[in-house]
Amino acid sequence: MIIDNFELAKDKVFIVAELSANHGNDINIAKETIKAAARAGADAIKLQTYTADSITLNSNNDYFKIRQNTIWDGKILYELYKEAALPYEWHEELFKTAKEENLICFSSPFDKHAVDFLEKLNVPAYKVASFEITDIPLIEYMASKQKPIIISTGIAKLQDIELAVQTCKNIGNEQIILLKCTSAYPADPSEINLKTMSDLSSRFNVLSGLSDHTLGITAPIAATALGAVMIEKHFILDKSIGGADSSFSLDEKEFTQMVEAVRQTESLLGEVTYELSEKTLLSREFSRSLFIAKDIKKGEIFTEKNIRSVRPSFGLHPKYFHETIGKRAKKDLKEAMPLSLEDIE
Repeated sequence: MIIDNFELAKDKVFIVAELSANHGNDINIAKETIKAAARAGADAIKLQTYTADSITLNSNNDYFKIRQNTIWDGKILYELYKEAALPYEWHEELFKTAKEENLICFSSPFDKHAVDFLEKLNVPAYKVASFEITDIPLIEYMASKQKPIIISTGIAKLQDIELAVQTCKNIGNEQIILLKCTSAYPADPSEINLKTMSDLSSRFNVLSGLSDHTLGITAPIAATALGAVMIEKHFILDKSIGGADSSFSLDEKEFTQMVEAVRQTESLLGEVTYELSEKTLLSREFSRSLFIAKDIKKGEIFTEKNIRSVRPSFGLHPKYFHETIGKRAKKDLKEAMPLSLEDIE
């Protein structure tokens, strides 16, 4: 699967910096955040395309108040989304900035109008946000554009995932990536269950990765080791900017550390091979072999006292030890010299 110029599951882990609400309601902060993400080593920057009216109703009755022991408790949904929304009029300039920084730029649309708007910007992929996984008409409309569909599973039951995936496939779009996600902010490591990631891949025959809301960088490293093709992490220019997502976002230094750790993990994973590197071949000299442990006269019998399996490896392979014991020496042999087949009668 290719997103813009990036081939997933082939090139490397696709590392996405999520801008989300970390723009401080200032386009210059948003642009500098994109530049910082590029410096930190991200492959892509992801936006969110919505207005408060496209997500919820402008009401302050009890249904629309947040009361779930979250960092947003006490807020009205409309007020939260109005504060967090990325203005439509910024998008074109932010896409341009990303291109200048060699970052792939895509977005999560929250209604059909947002999809149409992003189509005009030639967005290379769509992301279904966790809370939108039940919005089947929206997923169907995204999938109809026949571009890669990245689906977060943060609040999804198995049947929700099945329905979302089947919706994409029914419309002829099988370019699907499922992201293991836990919609808690921040998420507790004990609730992440990364092993689900590989099950998502095998169960639905799709690519899988991680959308991470834990603090720190341990989860992305572990996900990489478990075969994630994509890692998404919230990114902020400076945590002093504040905002709805700042508390569980990584700054440039932290994101750089994450990218370096993920890339190192990829290198560590390597490939299945039993070939030895040049350095390992050199180290093999320090493996065991058979050496003369004390002077031996010609015709003398080899015993466990006069030959031993020791380091280094210049003597006969230790597998010959038992069959050598009881045989006789062909010639005088000096202590600390390697034993060879030519020394044995």
